[in-house]
Amino acid sequence: METNNLVKTYASKAVQSALMRSVYTWMTLALVITGFVSMYVAKSYTLLSVIMQNSMAFWGLIIAELGLVWYLSARINKMSFTTATVLFIVYSILNGVTLAFIFLIYTMSSIATTFFVTAGTFGVMALFGYVTKKDLTRIGNLCIMGVIGIIIASVVNMFLHNSMMDLIISCIGVLLFVGLTAYDSQKIKQLLTADDIEVNETTQKIALMGAMTLYLDLSTCFCTCCACSVTESKRISFLFERKRLILHKILN
Repeated sequence: METNNLVKTYASKAVQSALMRSVYTWMTLALVITGFVSMYVAKSYTLLSVIMQNSMAFWGLIIAELGLVWYLSARINKMSFTTATVLFIVYSILNGVTLAFIFLIYTMSSIATTFFVTAGTFGVMALFGYVTKKDLTRIGNLCIMGVIGIIIASVVNMFLHNSMMDLIISCIGVLLFVGLTAYDSQKIKQLLTADDIEVNETTQKIALMGAMTLYLDLSTCFCTCCACSVTESKRISFLFERKRLILHKILN
């Protein structure tokens, strides 16, 4: 009897580890797709012209992203894992298209530096959220309330055009999403570490949605760090940043 319990425990641990690996595998894949698509679009004069000279096309892409994340999060339980995976990949492609403008605003070295700093901070906080025994629910709720606050402040600042307020909002946004990264990491771990958990379509979809949540955390931190590091082109940075804040709120 004791031997059987040990076997079940080891099997459960193996399943939990496999599901957590799949979370970060999907997140990494989405980031790679987004990066390559962004660089490709940034180097294509034709694609950039179509998007930049046609506001309907640009806003259509953003609305498509919003709609896709909303549909995926609302219908995840009713669709197959394959369908959910395809939609996640499509979302990462659309995100790459809209992020292509960053390559026109910042130099490659500043983008690389900001990304590695952001990724390092993200990794530390995700690890903290995974290993800590402290319940981060209260911190997560406070961060979510803070996100709502900076969304409201951002809308107000659209009319005030206050560059200092824009910078403050961006810096606060970085801190909030750093906190949300730890909270989301812990929440995903809790969802995928039940004693009797198995690798099936339901748990795979949970892992996929966890990957999207962390993907949004990292991409939002990256965009807000970009907005903090350079004072130019605040309007475009502001647009990207607010879009990701709204996407994260829809997902959660």
